[in-house]
Amino acid sequence: MSEYRRSTPVSTESHGAPAFGSCGDHGGQVQRSSVAGMLEHETSPVNIRRRPSPARAQRPPTLQVLTAMPLSPSTNEGLTTKTHPLDQLTSEEVRTASHVCKAQATALGIFNMRFISIMLVEPPKADLLAWQLRATNARLPARMAQVIMIAPKAGMHGAALEARVQLAPLGHEQAWSKLPPTPSLVMWEELPGVQPMTTPCEGAEAELIMKADPELTRLVRERYGLSMDSVCCDGWALHNGPKDLQGRRMLQGFMYAHLLENDNEYAHPLDLVPIVDLNAGRIIRIDKYERAPSLPTEGHEYHRDLMKIPLRTGLRPLHLLQPQGPSFLVDGNLVKWQNWQVRVGFNGREGLVLHQVGWEERGKLRPILHRASLVEMIVPYGDPHEPYTRKSAMDIGDYGLGFSANSLELGCDCLGHIKYFDAVVNDSRGEPRMIRKAVCMHEEDAGIMQKHFDVRTGHVETRRGRRLVISSISTFSNYEYCMYWYLYLDGSIGFEIKLTGILSTSIAPVGEHVPAHGVRLGPGVNATLHQHMFCARLDPAIDDLEGGKAVVVSELSAVALPPGPMNPAANGFRLEETDYTRTDTARGNVDFGAARCWKLKNPSKINPVSKEAISYRLIPGPTPQLMAQEGSMVRARGNFATHNVWVTPHHDEQRFPAGEHTVSSTECLGLAKWTAQDQSLVNADPVVYYSFGVTHIPRVEDFPIMPAESATFMLKPASFFTCNPALDVPHERDTVSVEACCKQPLPLSRL
Repeated sequence: MSEYRRSTPVSTESHGAPAFGSCGDHGGQVQRSSVAGMLEHETSPVNIRRRPSPARAQRPPTLQVLTAMPLSPSTNEGLTTKTHPLDQLTSEEVRTASHVCKAQATALGIFNMRFISIMLVEPPKADLLAWQLRATNARLPARMAQVIMIAPKAGMHGAALEARVQLAPLGHEQAWSKLPPTPSLVMWEELPGVQPMTTPCEGAEAELIMKADPELTRLVRERYGLSMDSVCCDGWALHNGPKDLQGRRMLQGFMYAHLLENDNEYAHPLDLVPIVDLNAGRIIRIDKYERAPSLPTEGHEYHRDLMKIPLRTGLRPLHLLQPQGPSFLVDGNLVKWQNWQVRVGFNGREGLVLHQVGWEERGKLRPILHRASLVEMIVPYGDPHEPYTRKSAMDIGDYGLGFSANSLELGCDCLGHIKYFDAVVNDSRGEPRMIRKAVCMHEEDAGIMQKHFDVRTGHVETRRGRRLVISSISTFSNYEYCMYWYLYLDGSIGFEIKLTGILSTSIAPVGEHVPAHGVRLGPGVNATLHQHMFCARLDPAIDDLEGGKAVVVSELSAVALPPGPMNPAANGFRLEETDYTRTDTARGNVDFGAARCWKLKNPSKINPVSKEAISYRLIPGPTPQLMAQEGSMVRARGNFATHNVWVTPHHDEQRFPAGEHTVSSTECLGLAKWTAQDQSLVNADPVVYYSFGVTHIPRVEDFPIMPAESATFMLKPASFFTCNPALDVPHERDTVSVEACCKQPLPLSRL
């Protein structure tokens, strides 16, 4: 492969790019209302400190409606839909938090401040559980917002700031709270040595800076004969950047040409890779091939108005019908469906979050998961040549699933009777941004759940499965991630993430005939081998009202017995179970040959049938090993992907396995730090981090738009119930289903 070289940048100013902090909304418009009166309060005492720097055609069967259970009065009695402590921040709360911080910044002489994220600080787990159980002296947990900001002109490279704003009490339970009657600033501190996540606004601003730069403009014109009006730049957070640029807030740009309006730019990659210093508002480095390749001009279109192939015919409508409506009930963010109860949450970083997942049995709610979400991913590319050694994304920590969430479309993204949940995030000015229909919930047929044909009597019992689907979709430049949580009638929980969108392409260097680290998609267009490694955070409760304090995580493997007196036919095997009792040894890897899974058990509750501790099993789907080797920056930053399972004691502040701030990090600031010292996991309320993913070996068939690939895992009850919990699903025969009949002769196909 031709060697990349650095080009000395000429630009020293922003060249007409907007001033820092001036970028507007990239989403729905939110009307602004004054909160000036709410800010007339004393903000002192404020904890202002500097945090130590880290070391760095056929009609379908209709779904038959099952009887929906009423909302249980056994939990959250008396709450309104607007008062639960886990509800995401409202638009007014986002605006209030930003105004409090603006007032503090003004008092400190800080101007042009950019808001990165304004998110709910979830109540401490112990306080939340005490309040829910109405424990003696339990009070409504404080309503708190975490605000992350950038002060671009502070110091040499700007400053990252974190604030905590205590918001007004909630609803009619004000008497329970010790909160002041008005919002107040309770913490303000600098975050040295780290870079918070980048925002959609910063990505848009970086592209404007690149397109306004004279040197980059010259190179694009001389190498490809293009003007900057026909060029676009995908902004990526800088991974494994040059050491002399460390400490800056940077985005790198992968560049493409638009040869037609709305055409697929990824069919026309360029070799130029600029790096933008966001705080300085200018390009500080440009990389390029030694020799400029010819611009790939062949079109590969997926846009319906540009495709040159005729659309197929004969695909007849297929509808999902529920004539009596859906079987779920919703009160605010609380959902009940077929014994299940779950609270739907959302924030800018994790996007969709499931809270307090439980199963209602004989009038009581049995907790299963206190909290579950996708907390990180790393997407390393396998080209060892510069500058593609910098091509690796940590999409959740670098950009945020929530900030990148789609507004979902009825009849396209979601089919059937749909319940949508809106989401509120913030823009760079600290104003709320509403994402309409950010979360979709619906029921769908899940095929045969259980069946038996009695060969002696001819009697048949068949039950169709059904699942409740709670989903969200996020877009990161070229890629879409479609996330689905599934709740099943038999008590199982599933998670699936579908990968679709468009491959991130690169231009083939001069003289390359076959790409060594990918596949050729068209003349001069390469797609590189890469991986998508995800990490889910599971906080199991397993029928424990204390939120899972007594839970023990163990590893289960099938082990073959050696031939001998105890195994004379050499057919024997057994299960071997190992409890994870210390963090030093609480790391596991998938072994499909041993059918390895993990048990999340509550030893204080024994199943009367099996005499075993009640539990759920974590069952992996197909997943690869991380390909990056020891010593790589990928492995250092994405340490969570070096094992499939990690278990740690619960700590309220520990949530993100690669660290709180991942942009341009050089090491793991999460799991590697938390597990550096051995800790006991006995009665420690363990939290499970499950890493899984996909090794994407691109195909020509993945272009110009990629059929979805998926990564999955399951949680299945094991001695949690005394029998099949879906025995009570009634027998139904779908009366809408008909036999298909083709009365026309089939045409013969040519060979």
